[in-house]
Amino acid sequence: MLAMNYRGPFRIRVDKNKPVPEIKHPNDAIVRVTRSCICGSDLHLYRGRVPDTRVGMTFGHEFTGEVVEIGSSVQNLKVGDRVLVPFNVGCGSCINCKQGLYGNCMESNPMSAACGGFFGYAHTGGGYDGGQAEFVRVPYADVGPMIIPPDIDIEDAVLLTDVVPTGYQAAEMGEIKMGDTVVVFGAGPVGIFAAKSSWLLGAGRVIVVDCLDYRLEFVKNYAQCEVYNYKEMGDPVLFLKKITDYLGADVCIDAVGAEATGNAMQTLTGQKLMLQAGSATALHWAINSVKKGGVVSVVGVYGPTDNLVPIGNMVNKGITIRGNQASVKRHLPHLIEHIRAGRLNPKAIITHRVPLEEIADAYHMFSSKLDNCIKTVLIPPSVSY
Repeated sequence: MLAMNYRGPFRIRVDKNKPVPEIKHPNDAIVRVTRSCICGSDLHLYRGRVPDTRVGMTFGHEFTGEVVEIGSSVQNLKVGDRVLVPFNVGCGSCINCKQGLYGNCMESNPMSAACGGFFGYAHTGGGYDGGQAEFVRVPYADVGPMIIPPDIDIEDAVLLTDVVPTGYQAAEMGEIKMGDTVVVFGAGPVGIFAAKSSWLLGAGRVIVVDCLDYRLEFVKNYAQCEVYNYKEMGDPVLFLKKITDYLGADVCIDAVGAEATGNAMQTLTGQKLMLQAGSATALHWAINSVKKGGVVSVVGVYGPTDNLVPIGNMVNKGITIRGNQASVKRHLPHLIEHIRAGRLNPKAIITHRVPLEEIADAYHMFSSKLDNCIKTVLIPPSVSY
């Protein structure tokens, strides 16, 4: 089959002869991929920032597909079903899955105490091959996959596998109250949906900070929010304090993570020398910009080791910090209702649709922020819709 093949940092190839995955467990399913995406989180892998990203693996944790084979114990799916597959690999039976915390599954990645299992995300996430391919093996097939409702467009569905639920959970973890001021750091797809979701949860003011004007213009139009380029702000923390009556925002959301720019020391130690688990610039700004007693929500991806974080400021200001991988399946019912009601239009953020055969070029374009790229969808050659 055709599949993305990781050959090392900044080296993506198309493998035309990767074996089609097989059923390994009675609760597996084999899915023929109909759409997949390149996520900002994939860029951390692409650039060599995530430990134990092994040569030969296939990325891709956002995908939809058609079920072509099921294991003997699968009861909730049948061959021919069109499904969206959450990026979490959740067993459905451990203590966390039973609480809806599918991103913190205890069984899908038992060798790690730090995270659950994820599709296409290094061996730190369990080593599961992802959906940037023609076929993918989906374990726990009775738990994760959801049959796509007939009235939901496939390109809306593929964005429900990660970025929409992650943006929504970022806002949810902020515990937004009616009328709150919310600052979102990062105008990528997750930041866009965090901003949009903040309105759905009652925010009275939403501000997005980034350094790329085309992304800021996009989120301004899509999420009807205020936008600022931090390169024009001087001291971002002081600027944000000034425009919030010197109180600070009620909620700050870090939707950037390990490759944030804007602070030379953080960039040097977190990206160049890799002495910490990424550049924590956005997290610093969030902690220092939020009001006393405010909430910082973190969905930006950092590595598993230490970061230089102003923990004293967090304690002295009485800040609540919450972070997690989105538990996609928990959010799907209400997100689908938002789509049906016209409050969310996920596919509107898709700027590029690229054949799977051109995946190396697609990664280069997305990584280098070329052609005003916001979100890229990959289409396998065998797909007719």
